[in-house]
Amino acid sequence: MRRQGEVDASNWFSDVKLDPRSAEPLYQQIADMIMYKILHHVLPPGTKLPPERELAALFDVSRTTAINAYRLLERQGWVKTRVGSGTYVERHAVESNGNSGNKGNAGQMPWTELFAARPQSPLSTILRDLVAAPLAEDNIALAAGMADPATFPIESMQRLFAERAGTAAPIDFGHIPTEGYNPLRHAIATGLAAKGIAATADQVMTFSGSQNGLYLLARVMLEPGDYVVVEAPTFIGAVQVFQGAGARLLSLPVSEGLNLALLEDYLIRYRPKFFYINPTFHNPTGRVLSERERHDLIELAARYRLVIVEDDAYGELFYHHPPPLPLKALDSYGGVVYLNTFSKLLFPGLRIGYLAASPTLINRLAMEKQYIDLHTSNISQWLLHVYLESGQLPLHASRVRSIYKKRRDALAQALRHYCGADLSFSIPDGGFYLWCRIERPVTARDLLHEAIKGGVSFVPGDAFYTTPESGEREFRFCFTSHPETVLWEGARRIGDTLRRMTKARRPAHSAVAVQPII
Repeated sequence: MRRQGEVDASNWFSDVKLDPRSAEPLYQQIADMIMYKILHHVLPPGTKLPPERELAALFDVSRTTAINAYRLLERQGWVKTRVGSGTYVERHAVESNGNSGNKGNAGQMPWTELFAARPQSPLSTILRDLVAAPLAEDNIALAAGMADPATFPIESMQRLFAERAGTAAPIDFGHIPTEGYNPLRHAIATGLAAKGIAATADQVMTFSGSQNGLYLLARVMLEPGDYVVVEAPTFIGAVQVFQGAGARLLSLPVSEGLNLALLEDYLIRYRPKFFYINPTFHNPTGRVLSERERHDLIELAARYRLVIVEDDAYGELFYHHPPPLPLKALDSYGGVVYLNTFSKLLFPGLRIGYLAASPTLINRLAMEKQYIDLHTSNISQWLLHVYLESGQLPLHASRVRSIYKKRRDALAQALRHYCGADLSFSIPDGGFYLWCRIERPVTARDLLHEAIKGGVSFVPGDAFYTTPESGEREFRFCFTSHPETVLWEGARRIGDTLRRMTKARRPAHSAVAVQPII
């Protein structure tokens, strides 16, 4: 059993597969992988590595192979085995081994010792891993919440750029206000009006993606020890940002409706700085907060002057009827901060997100942002404005809705066919995800561990919770990244894996913890 606060380093190892056909011995492959993680500070000095038996189980190798890997690393100075305690990353491993031509050079910079203290968890790099992990050709990645590149309006934007670049004012490509490119801010305000949100350009600010907006909000509003209310489950990136700011997170379960009584109790007891909520096509569950719940939430928030951070990343991706009005459209007290992005509807490479809020908050955010990047990319903002001005967005949105609806239906049908009663889920009315529950004595991490061997990956449910051992039998599929035929094959592999595990009667708690990968 691990001590409280001890990092489970095995979570960092599941993004690597050994190659049994390689001329390089398996113990050498394991050692090289650990060495790489140490060099890139994924495994910082002092990290306790998994016991030999656990390392062997993780890679499906003999214990002797695991022992040989650790012995090799220890001979090279990367790790140190302490009798009766375990194997640890050496504090000066990077400094003494990072430059082969200067081994033993005590004058090298001890970078890791100069870094500011930061809360670490086994999931602290999950977002980076989800978007950056290399894909094997036969891997069906159902993990990262990404739009299909085949839907990106690249040709339209290339044509618009060619047509309009010569007419752009040179000043548009110089420095612009930190709050964002003014024509784009006006265009966003016009688009918000169609959603019932009354906002002027000075109430809009653009960012390098909505994640950047969350980060800046945390910077200007949170101090270590402040409380923040989040849904349970909720968006992984938000949890990371708030925990990174030193906030204490209060969980509000969303499985059976919004528990306003519990929220009010939190407001009275803890006076949280804000409530982060994803009310429309919720990530990861796909849930939509009803119109009645939205009104009740606004009424409660207004009574306590609670700031609500509304993340509406998926609001335009509805597959039947448009969802209820955003919370910001119902804002009667000026406390709702509306956050959105163009990454899900257009493409993530634009890196344009935006926020609509009180000008007072916009001004404070701009003061903070100027120290980080001065302003978001001019060219991306200019091109997005040209695209919005061309009137092509509604047609594009309609097209991707049609594509993603078919994929949602295909994955749901395939899972019912191949998994049957082993898996339960609700079909969302929009968004990117199917939120599944395993109806057998198998945890999602156990399933992921086995599914990866068959070339399928997803995100286990506990990654979306702030409390330990929550969501053990839940997991998230993203259905937007692959065509229907690939989704059917992914479901078949999952069904086969589930049946095999159920037949083998694997224990619900595996000794091996697995980090979600693509």
